[in-house]
Amino acid sequence: MADQIPPRPRKVPRRIEQLGRVRVDDYAWMKDDNWQAVLRDPAVVSHDIRAHLDAENLYSKALLAPTEPLQARLFEEMKGRLKEDDSSVPTPDGPFDYFSRYAVGAQHPRHVRRPRGEDGGEQVLLDEEVEAAGKAFYALDAASHSPDHALYAWAADDQGSEYHRIFLRDLATGEVLEGGPESASGSFVFSPDSRWLFWVWRDENARPAKVFRRPVRGGDDVLVYEEIDDGMFLGVGVTADDSHILIGIQNQETSEDWLIPAADPTAAPVIAQHREAGVRYDLDHWSDRWLIRTNAGGAVDFKLMVSEASIPARATWREWIAHRPGVLIGGMAPFKDHLVRLERENACDRLVVVARDESEHVVDFDEDAYALNLSGGHEYETSLTRFVYQSPTTPRQWFDYDMATRQRTLRKTQSVPSGHDPADYEVRRLWAPAPDGETVPVTVLMKQGTPLDGSAPLMLYGYGAYGHPNTATFSTQVFSLVDRGWVWASAHVRGGSDKGWGWFLDGRKFKKKNSFTDFIACADHLVAEGYGAPGRIVAYGGSAGGMLVGAVANMRPELWGGIIAAVPFVDVLNTMSDTTLPLTPPEWPEWGNPLEDPEAYDYIASYSPYDNVAAKPYPAILARAGLSDPRVTWWEPEKWVAKLRDYTTSGRPILLATNMEAGHGGASGRFDHLKEVAMDYAFAVWAVQGEAAP
Repeated sequence: MADQIPPRPRKVPRRIEQLGRVRVDDYAWMKDDNWQAVLRDPAVVSHDIRAHLDAENLYSKALLAPTEPLQARLFEEMKGRLKEDDSSVPTPDGPFDYFSRYAVGAQHPRHVRRPRGEDGGEQVLLDEEVEAAGKAFYALDAASHSPDHALYAWAADDQGSEYHRIFLRDLATGEVLEGGPESASGSFVFSPDSRWLFWVWRDENARPAKVFRRPVRGGDDVLVYEEIDDGMFLGVGVTADDSHILIGIQNQETSEDWLIPAADPTAAPVIAQHREAGVRYDLDHWSDRWLIRTNAGGAVDFKLMVSEASIPARATWREWIAHRPGVLIGGMAPFKDHLVRLERENACDRLVVVARDESEHVVDFDEDAYALNLSGGHEYETSLTRFVYQSPTTPRQWFDYDMATRQRTLRKTQSVPSGHDPADYEVRRLWAPAPDGETVPVTVLMKQGTPLDGSAPLMLYGYGAYGHPNTATFSTQVFSLVDRGWVWASAHVRGGSDKGWGWFLDGRKFKKKNSFTDFIACADHLVAEGYGAPGRIVAYGGSAGGMLVGAVANMRPELWGGIIAAVPFVDVLNTMSDTTLPLTPPEWPEWGNPLEDPEAYDYIASYSPYDNVAAKPYPAILARAGLSDPRVTWWEPEKWVAKLRDYTTSGRPILLATNMEAGHGGASGRFDHLKEVAMDYAFAVWAVQGEAAP
């Protein structure tokens, strides 16, 4: 059948000379010259690119047609584990409790409030399902009420491009105010006096570039701050005690904060501490002092400083919580009489509560692998904080924790309607030896009694970039594989912060290959311990994790039975050489600048998945893309798939599935998203066990 013949796009060799080096790109034409316009309106993508993406989608659908019954079963299983009328734990603020809930069958939630402590009198603030009606894509990046409870604001993206429009609703009348900000990022805040909205504008290259202030009930925008360095990200916030509005500027190495007193929101911002290359800091205000989390002075895993000055310049900082190597201070949350800090050590989290008298105690748990995080709140003058605990076998649990009495109150346990018994499963934390002597944590989830003789198919997931940890969370989705006898393993490779910030630094820039060799070491260790076998392992990663699985496909193609690469960052050399793309200048500290640094060029060229495709027996590969994706643009996986087909010697299928109506996160609705996951899992079963697998 014609639709089962893989697309063969034309080759248009483009010679690229850079720093005295030459490369030839046969598929550079897949990048639309009009790509900025495509982000805002996917319909304007050029005809030849659309035709090729459509052909790829048809080919993937045709080859995966035998798995469609399995996809349907997987979807129904995963849907059955979701509580359809689920709701969040109400969060109190003044006279109201704020929360969200789903109606049965709804893809998107309602945001509501009710009088504090009462069960009735619910008021709908925003019904996302209504707003999403008739739209192929709809996602909220932020939503919040004004401090005086009179307005509700939200930032909506209906393309997946991450260009947002901000809406404001008058909660007395229910009317949406006209003229909300457009071309916005998802970052906005109300001033503590509720009179002003501070928001961030994205430029034509989808970069956050300016902060504006506008009256909440209409009026002209006033430019508050403009960032002239394309290599910095920009956001706005408010301190925990509502004393200041914050403008934050940062990249992966350097940061800078500007302050606006809440007592005078129209005042010009004042710099806290000038940016210094390689020094990161973030601020919050704790009633009578500034708290500064920083890596200054070689504090790799960060330390906490304090300043009693009105403007916390570095000369006023004094050390409070010292740096401890390997113990990452990941964040802090001040309350009137307490401070909570989040720490991570050896891929496990804990909360440390500090009182005003500087006495402290630890909140942690006993499982070998778990995730613990603060879930936020609106109130400052409270002794209660909220955290969420979960593990691969333990559904999410929301606790209110009294920081003064140390009493935990369980507010909610995640419901699994189709049933879930943690005792049916086992979680293990393994330590894989890396080639350089490091040990890499691996979290394993499997059914009790799973044979450890290499017969079980193995899914190995990884990410390893930007300092994001690969936390041991609970996922209702993975049980559709685990219940079929699969072992699910998560590799905590370098590039994440699982073992501290040094673990991140040891997997970036000129040490990036550690992420890849760590992942391979995890696979080899799992094989040696009987959790899987070569050729029966599926590597799974998305975005920078897609780079990870793309790189290991080149390095050890025989190890994998399949590769799932979601929105994979695989065309690293070309992307890091294109200054028009949204993330290129801000991410030079992460990957290196191949436009100016020959060493960076050569190092990236040595691992970039697209540039290192060669005549090898590649496993079956499924790549995903989003036409409106501003982070990993559609042509990266499109080019990669085309080149893989040119070179693979295995005859195994190379597939590309592009969501023509979504961006980096794929489908926006909770059920539509599950259909994409079901397709991924069915592909994995098909790649390793054959199309007839149950």
